[in-house]
Amino acid sequence: MSILEVGVQAPDFTAQDQEGKLVSLQEYRGRKVVLYFYPKDDTPGCTKEACAFRDNFPNFNLLGIAILGVSVDSESKHKKFAEKFSLPFRLVADPDKHIVEAYGVWGQKKFMGREYMGTSRVTYLINEQGVIEKVWPKVKPDEHAEELLSYLQQKT
Repeated sequence: MSILEVGVQAPDFTAQDQEGKLVSLQEYRGRKVVLYFYPKDDTPGCTKEACAFRDNFPNFNLLGIAILGVSVDSESKHKKFAEKFSLPFRLVADPDKHIVEAYGVWGQKKFMGREYMGTSRVTYLINEQGVIEKVWPKVKPDEHAEELLSYLQQKT
């Protein structure tokens, strides 16, 4: 597993969101995108991270930033998760693992001595031209949205 680096063109993708609508990175060209990868819907850390993005969504909106969450969960799991926590942004379903593999976030993980394959919690900030502007390879779920906002506000 090797995450992508700053300055690299972000791999485009087309997949379904929680509403069953197709979403592609290309449609956000001309706008910055927070593309955040997370392990699993409705788990403690992933819920904290998603709710922090939800709570800060108006601030991201003011800056013109789109937020896309990606996990290997299905569209229906994303829908339940988004509805349960009133998430105002799109969750991209990647059950075939094409997106997580393209971004280098799928790989060997370890939890409580057990090794398994899974999605790492990594966030990419993609600029208006579709190039990776910044990478957060290690994310603290409850602090990450504020960390991102702080970075973005310093840039403007």
